[in-house]
Amino acid sequence: MSLPAYQATFSVPMTCDACIKDISGALSTLPGIEKTDFSLPNQILTTTSTTPPSDIISAIQSIGRPAILRGSGGANSAAVCILETPPPQTPPTVPEPSPVRGLARLIQLSERITLLDMTLTGLPKGSYVASIRQTGDISRGANSMGGMFTGFDGDRKGELGRLEVDGSGRGALVGEVDWRVWEMVGRGVVVERVGEDKQGPEGVVVGVVARSAGVWENEKVVCGCSGKTVWEEREEMVGRGML
Repeated sequence: MSLPAYQATFSVPMTCDACIKDISGALSTLPGIEKTDFSLPNQILTTTSTTPPSDIISAIQSIGRPAILRGSGGANSAAVCILETPPPQTPPTVPEPSPVRGLARLIQLSERITLLDMTLTGLPKGSYVASIRQTGDISRGANSMGGMFTGFDGDRKGELGRLEVDGSGRGALVGEVDWRVWEMVGRGVVVERVGEDKQGPEGVVVGVVARSAGVWENEKVVCGCSGKTVWEEREEMVGRGML
C-alpha cells in the first residue's frame, strides 16, 4: 500500500524564475514528489509528496541553497524531537548545553500511519535502535524515561526502528510507525547502540516529542524570544548539529 501524500511548506531563498527552475530540477530527482508550488514574494515552496522532509531539504541544499521546513501536514498532525546527548549524572559547576546529535520529524499521514524522518550526526559507528518511552523526563537520560511505551491499551510497538551509523557519524531512519502524533507528544525518544556495540552514554541520545506547525501554521520571520531571523536560527542549528 502506498503512503498518502502530505503537504509541506519550506522557506527557500529565491528571487526569479531561474531560481524556481533550479529548485524544480533538484526536486525532480526525488521519488514521491507529486506537486510543487512556489511563491517568489514570500520565498516559500509548497510540496505535495510522500517524500521525507529531510530528503527535500538535502536536494535543495545540493544546489547550494538553504531550506527550512516551516510546516507539514494538517493541524495537530506534526511533531518534532531534538535528540541530544543525555545530561551528565554529576552536573558540572557551570552547566553546558548538551550536544545535539539529531532531529526526528513526525508527520501523521492517516489515522494509524505516521511518517518518521530521523537524522543523526556525531555518533559512534554502529547499530542503533530508536524507541518511544513512557515519559519525557530526560533528567537522567534513558534511566528516567521509563520503559517502551506500547500505547494506552498495550497494543503498539514501542520500538520505532533500527538504523546504522556510518564511519562519518551519520545515520538516518525513515519509515512508517503505527502511532498517532498526539499519542507521542510529551513522551521521550531514546536512540541507543544495540548488542555488543552499546558503550555507555556516548552511544545514547534522548529527546522529547513536541508538537510542531502544520502547513501554513508558521508565518514567523523573526523569533519573538531571541530576536533572530529564521535564517540566523538555522545557522545556529547547523552549528549545534541539528541540520
